Amino acid sequence: MLISKILGKLPFLNPLVRRSVMMARAAAAALPFLATPAAAQTISQQASSHQVISGPVRWQMATEYPQSNISGAGLATFAKLVFERTNGFVTTVNAFDNELRISSGEMLRAAQERRIAGADAFAGPLEASDAIFGLASLPFVVQSIDAARAVNARARPLYEKALEARGLKLLYMTIWPSTGVWSDRPLGSADDLPTLAIRTYDYNSAEVMRVVGATAEYLPFNDAIAKVREHKLNAILTSGDGGAGRKLWDYLPYFTPINYAIPISLAFVRTDTFESLPKEIQDQVAQAAAETEKSQFELLASRTAENYARMRANGVSIAEPAPATVIAALKRGAAAPIAAWKAKVPVEAAAIVDWAGRQ
Repeated sequence: MLISKILGKLPFLNPLVRRSVMMARAAAAALPFLATPAAAQTISQQASSHQVISGPVRWQMATEYPQSNISGAGLATFAKLVFERTNGFVTTVNAFDNELRISSGEMLRAAQERRIAGADAFAGPLEASDAIFGLASLPFVVQSIDAARAVNARARPLYEKALEARGLKLLYMTIWPSTGVWSDRPLGSADDLPTLAIRTYDYNSAEVMRVVGATAEYLPFNDAIAKVREHKLNAILTSGDGGAGRKLWDYLPYFTPINYAIPISLAFVRTDTFESLPKEIQDQVAQAAAETEKSQFELLASRTAENYARMRANGVSIAEPAPATVIAALKRGAAAPIAAWKAKVPVEAAAIVDWAGRQ
């Protein structure tokens, strides 16, 4: 801004010099990972109205997962693609591993309050603001990647509508590897479930675990790891991806792939921030988002095998397949939460679950 004021007062300045100064200014603004906390605050507050921005912008984005996790990989991919597609007009400052102390369940509000421009949020905890976000985390509704993709394609307009109601725009969606149980002991049968003090990732999964006798607590990932270290928890419900990213094998060397759910995370940005971009730039951002979603799905194809190899290399015992009595008990516990969820959502959302059950 200071440069612009100075240039405005020097109309006689050599045009080549003026152009060089402005190019340098744009280049400096396009460095996404050198922002100080103060700069990041400015970044998150850009585009506070629908006035079209004429110069480069940077978006503060957040995830509660490390960059090695599939959620972090998505933000890193989007950062690269959006910079390339917009020729540096839009860059992102990515805060990984809950660096900003904003868990997934708080990310919608953080964006609305302009603390961040957007985020990649694990969808399950967002159910507190709209029940539709709990769809992908419903227990045992989908049992394959193809089914997960089909279910979420049908649900996408509902996710978009729920975000739009909060002044947010869906950028892309990430399908995660399926959920299992990391524990400090093997789960040989359903009789072992009551021995678990387990972290779950939403209210439904907490209810399922309580039904089978476990002590369950719905917590953000960082809080869960702290309690595992303090021996207040002895199990975590998450994917191999989430656990491998956080090296859970240091505390929980057993993994039972119960295929509880194939959850998702949703990457979004404030609508006014997006709409303040010139139309051409909006289209380029949308293209980068679509390419990121495609890349994330392609990544998923080999992700589970790679996670399992890394887990085994670090001493994790994987109970593959999971004991039949464990799965049967959990499925019995799943009926009530699914019914309760269907009673809270629009008929078109409940119909998606019914459709999945017929596949």
